[in-house]
Amino acid sequence: MPTKRKSGLGSGLNELIPQKNKNSSDNVDEKDTEKTSDIKVDINKVEPNKDQPRQYFDEDKLLELSESIRQYGVIQPILVQKRENYFEIVAGERRWRAAKMAGLKEVPVIIKEFTEQEIVEISIIENVQREDLNAMEEAMGYQRLLEQFNLKQDEVAEKVSKSRTAITNSLRLLKLDKRVQQMVKDDLLSAGHARAILGISDQNLQYEFAQKVFDEKMSVRDVEKEVKKLQKEKKKPAKEKETVDKQTAIIYQNLEENLKGILGTKINIQAKDADKGKIEIEYYSKDELDRIVELLRSIRM
Repeated sequence: MPTKRKSGLGSGLNELIPQKNKNSSDNVDEKDTEKTSDIKVDINKVEPNKDQPRQYFDEDKLLELSESIRQYGVIQPILVQKRENYFEIVAGERRWRAAKMAGLKEVPVIIKEFTEQEIVEISIIENVQREDLNAMEEAMGYQRLLEQFNLKQDEVAEKVSKSRTAITNSLRLLKLDKRVQQMVKDDLLSAGHARAILGISDQNLQYEFAQKVFDEKMSVRDVEKEVKKLQKEKKKPAKEKETVDKQTAIIYQNLEENLKGILGTKINIQAKDADKGKIEIEYYSKDELDRIVELLRSIRM
């Protein structure tokens, strides 16, 4: 039996935004309309909020919405706040953009007064609950609530109806190299890829690895495995990472041959680094072991 979907609004914001039409495809909605009513205004007098968290709008989806608006009009009014010479959009920028594409001269709006914090909260919730924000836009929206309005993570979580862990994981993405963040914004990397790349502390390496992920079309699981390998390599002592150069390897190979000629059995020299290593002497019977031991004693004497 399908479970009932959770309400699209965070706790506390149902009181800020009225839900005029619960079956509408655009769920952000305005406060109880007993004291507010929608009116039509010149579309050119409506402007978006320059600080709204959503920066990217899918052109194909906008075109689809504009075709619907051309046929049926803007069903859900746009929530705005009156400024000095214009109306600033609080919720519904996507509808406004599509209405302009459809060639509408006027759009229905509901005019209300909000605090700056309420505007940010509504903008974030409108987009987060519809999954319209990319992972970086979402993270920056949460950060703005934390820093600009001195909220705590659990308070932000309550407002957007998400767990505190989800907020924390989202904010961690802001630790990524700026170039990697841009790749997420450009939809070149998913949020899952980005979270896996966070396992790399060096930001230049993050970007190099992110390019590899994109070029090789790596899955999130593959990225996680590769990052774990890199982490293990980083934990190894520096001397273990030193490799013997080709010239030294040739010298060791010649020594092996010389010792083989002296002892009459296979010799293996393993170099741990430029100064240390071990010599392995193979034997294939007890008699051969006794022979090698006697030979080594005679060399010592």
